[in-house]
Amino acid sequence: MNTKQTDVDLFNYSRRNTVEVNVGGVLIGCNNPVRVQSMTNTGTMDTDGSVEQVLRIVAKGGELVRLTTQGNREAVNMGNIKQQLVARGCNVPLVADVHFNAAVADTAAHYADKVRVNPGNYVDAARTFKHIDYTDEEYAAELVRLRERFVAFLNICKAEGKAVRVGVNHGSLSDRIMSRYGDTPSGVVESCMEFLRICRDEKFDNVVVSIKTSNTTMMVTTVRRLVRVMAEEGISYPLHLGVTEAGDAEDGRIKSAVGIGALLADGIGDTLRVSLAEAPENEIPVAKELAEYVAQRSQQPAIEAAVAPGFNYEEPVRRKTRAFGIIGGDNVPVVVGGEVENPDIASDIAAALVPLVALDNASDTRFIAVTYSELTPDNIARIKSLKDIVLVASSEHINPVGELRALVHRLAIEGIDAPVIIRRSYNEASIEALRIKASADLGVLLIDGLVDGLWIENPGVSDADLNALAFGILQATRQRISKTEYIACPGCGRTMYDLQGTLARIKAATAHLKGLKIGVMGCIVNGPGEMADADYGYVGAARGKVSLYRRKECVEKNIPEDEAIERLLQLIERDKE
Repeated sequence: MNTKQTDVDLFNYSRRNTVEVNVGGVLIGCNNPVRVQSMTNTGTMDTDGSVEQVLRIVAKGGELVRLTTQGNREAVNMGNIKQQLVARGCNVPLVADVHFNAAVADTAAHYADKVRVNPGNYVDAARTFKHIDYTDEEYAAELVRLRERFVAFLNICKAEGKAVRVGVNHGSLSDRIMSRYGDTPSGVVESCMEFLRICRDEKFDNVVVSIKTSNTTMMVTTVRRLVRVMAEEGISYPLHLGVTEAGDAEDGRIKSAVGIGALLADGIGDTLRVSLAEAPENEIPVAKELAEYVAQRSQQPAIEAAVAPGFNYEEPVRRKTRAFGIIGGDNVPVVVGGEVENPDIASDIAAALVPLVALDNASDTRFIAVTYSELTPDNIARIKSLKDIVLVASSEHINPVGELRALVHRLAIEGIDAPVIIRRSYNEASIEALRIKASADLGVLLIDGLVDGLWIENPGVSDADLNALAFGILQATRQRISKTEYIACPGCGRTMYDLQGTLARIKAATAHLKGLKIGVMGCIVNGPGEMADADYGYVGAARGKVSLYRRKECVEKNIPEDEAIERLLQLIERDKE
């Protein structure tokens, strides 16, 4: 196996070293805390409404707030919004979100504290999903055109003392990048690096970088790749983390905590946004809980461990194990739970568990409890002497991800192919906190391919909620699909309809459709691109108008909003025939 080497310590938490970026007085990266932020869903020309929403976000603990800037008038009006906020004692930095028009980014640099540009549509035309055969000379000429335009923008930012976010979305890669690199992690990273190389060459370091996608596994592994490539090219800008179009309610929180938490676990990430299809202020408590939970690992006792040969950090595959019934082998990861919600294994296996330290070689025990500290040479020999067993691994370490990784990597090094169920016990007072912490702990282990089953415990939380959480984490990592997945954007000033209400109605109408992915997108910025990762898409086309997609193909255009959900259901039913 081609193993990508990484400087990341898989077992011991430490933050990635970065330059320090100043966004309106808020410092990002270097030794600063992970900053949390959100984005308004008001129209940016609605000055009063935007000011009130920004204040609600800040009251919850938001440290930066982004607003959409479709055109120059919205960019200019950010100055008015800023003035009103300052008059009310709020100096939160404002970020302009720019798509499709580089001239708007120039204007925004005079009024916003940071300007986000999307490499997929900064100078490249809006994507049409057409393949273009560039010669090397033609492609080089496109990069010269990009450099000239982007340098002009950077010069304005230098003069104004403003920051930049180079924010790539998988859903809006340009036709140029797609034609040369395909819809691949390499293409996503290269789309980003084209801009970062210009920043480096121009000695403009007030830059934050992001790569987002609705697929958590792709988001995690692509950012891992980006971090390596940046390091190889001498670039150390801070990273903004987020899972785009995560959805709402428990699914949105689980999906965000899985993707963001997996990167924070490796010290990657300097600011984050949890994108929920809800009121923007609801995002902040989730983001703060996630960032603070992972940051506690900086106090960890060191874990001595080694990476298993063949482990590929950027392209992990599931560890090969021998099957024991429905556990391990080629089976999907199992869920251990009570007699509700159809768990694969009842939680009464706790009574059948034998501690590794008490293991008798003659025993017919099949479930063996194990911790990393118990993997002594003698105990490893005992495990190797048994065939039909399942190891139930747990950790009480302040960095459970690091210790559980160390445990499974040690098994792989020793050639032990017994399946591993991860058992995590929590004592959270709220289901919300449990969802965030369990998703952050267990999601990364699933993405790394180290898990054959999940067992989550928390006093006072029902078996139904615990099992729903376990299945939700499996779905968020695409390890096991048990229900419909909704790829839903959080909404912004570009949104063409009541996104939150529409999402609720679509979920009610389609929740019985197991295994489908349905995209619910407020506008066209990422809509068509994200449809490539969804079976069906519902995308705002104009005020009161919706277009329907089958994957990335638009099949019905400009449907009246009051007919669109029924037409979506009809499309799904026709495809079943």
